[in-house]
Amino acid sequence: MAVTRLVGECEKGTCATLYRVDGTGDLLVQGYDTTDAETAGQEWSDEVRGNIDAGKRMYRVHIISRPMTDYLRFELGWGYQKNAKAGEEFFILDTTNQLNPLEGVPDFWMFDESSVVSMNYAEGGKFLGAESHTSPAEWLERRDVALSRAVPFADWWEQYGEV
Repeated sequence: MAVTRLVGECEKGTCATLYRVDGTGDLLVQGYDTTDAETAGQEWSDEVRGNIDAGKRMYRVHIISRPMTDYLRFELGWGYQKNAKAGEEFFILDTTNQLNPLEGVPDFWMFDESSVVSMNYAEGGKFLGAESHTSPAEWLERRDVALSRAVPFADWWEQYGEV
């Protein structure tokens, strides 16, 4: 998959920044096991720490509309907190009381502002595949819009995390 290859290249030192927009929402599927999530989460957290220690920047904007599902509360309350301690930066674009400025834009990863991979999901959250994009200009604009309207995760979580 294109994302796996690009993340692998980042780990080898060929990129300095890794950015993601996560707007799909709750990708909870039947049979979800938090034990599996915790194991995978620790692996990701270790990857984040290694990348940050190597001088790379990892950051993302998560587009959310409240109320949160149980899974989303778990993802943010456990996973984001853990990965933030490892050095990943999180921002929340809360669309509960505002229009989503990226409505219809798929989740995407951006590597060094030059390589972009969008993620395609079915209605129920099943991953359908990834698509590489050769021109990053429109994706840079989308990143900038998301960041300009998002708030740091810690600030958002303090206000809404336990509600």
